[in-house]
Amino acid sequence: MTFGRSGRRQVLFASVLLPLGFGPKLRARALLAATPACDAAAHPTRSETEGPFFRPRSPERASLVEPGLSGAPLVLTGRVLSTACQPVAGALLDFWQADANGAYDNAGFRLRGHQFADAAGRYRLTTVVPGLYPGRTRHIHLKVQAPHRRVLTTQLYFPAEPHNLADFLFREDLLITLETAEGSASGRFDLVLDLG
Repeated sequence: MTFGRSGRRQVLFASVLLPLGFGPKLRARALLAATPACDAAAHPTRSETEGPFFRPRSPERASLVEPGLSGAPLVLTGRVLSTACQPVAGALLDFWQADANGAYDNAGFRLRGHQFADAAGRYRLTTVVPGLYPGRTRHIHLKVQAPHRRVLTTQLYFPAEPHNLADFLFREDLLITLETAEGSASGRFDLVLDLG
């Protein structure tokens, strides 16, 4: 059986994400624009609880992948923008998440790190898809702060995850957009900050 470029992409997409529990509607959601979209009526990204697992002073790094870390690879990209759709250069982004088994490293800094957005407000994080743990769906925590402004704490979620609706913290407007690129899963989420 042969596949065209689009067919190969669909097969790869299914082989990477379906074993993780993502449902068949994922491809349809992957074609949606990044959320929240920045336009003339841009709304700030919703804040969410920090939770019990945040640790300050994470290392500065754009990749959370370390030797011996298991899990499906994920590259998360996006921009930090103001509600006027202007890039927020130098914004601080601090990420933390569970590993593929749903466990947090509370003694060290595995799957924890911070970085700064570039001059166009762009960020790029290399990590793994987080696992589930009791009461929570898959999610990535982050704090984002424009220079000399207040901190926004939020969580990003995965589309078509069966556990989303059972998680009382889940918010649909915090779904990342998932797609395949060059043989791996990638996610996108643009963060919009109220700098007024």
